[in-house]
Amino acid sequence: MDLEVSPALTIPAAELGWRFSRSSGPGGQHVNTSDSRVQLSWNVAESVVLSDDQRLLLLARLERRLVDGVLTVTAAEQRSQLRNREIALDKLAELVAEGLAPAAPNRRPTRRTRGSNRRRLAAKGARSETKRQRRRPDAE
Repeated sequence: MDLEVSPALTIPAAELGWRFSRSSGPGGQHVNTSDSRVQLSWNVAESVVLSDDQRLLLLARLERRLVDGVLTVTAAEQRSQLRNREIALDKLAELVAEGLAPAAPNRRPTRRTRGSNRRRLAAKGARSETKRQRRRPDAE
């Protein structure tokens, strides 16, 4: 089953690696007998569906999540292996889509308005007055 990340990018099933193991968490005795935890791996460095620019972008942006160029996601939220497979596919697609998304434009710094500055200082003054009134009276 191919993974469609975006209309322009579909990861073929042949490039996806699956591993299954026993999951911890809820499920009672069911957990001890079924391999419902899912690990989905995709080798970003050797993928044939990525252009060189996309590969470099993903390798740079997902650097912390990669081990030898391989991106791995884990899903163990559900009791069902099938449901965990779907969750893992969604997680991988979301990570890759975020990694390939264009960078947000830099914020253009602006100054506070005079009115917002006055309101901020008035609120600080009111808070200061409230705290001053809570103090113990002077010994004078």
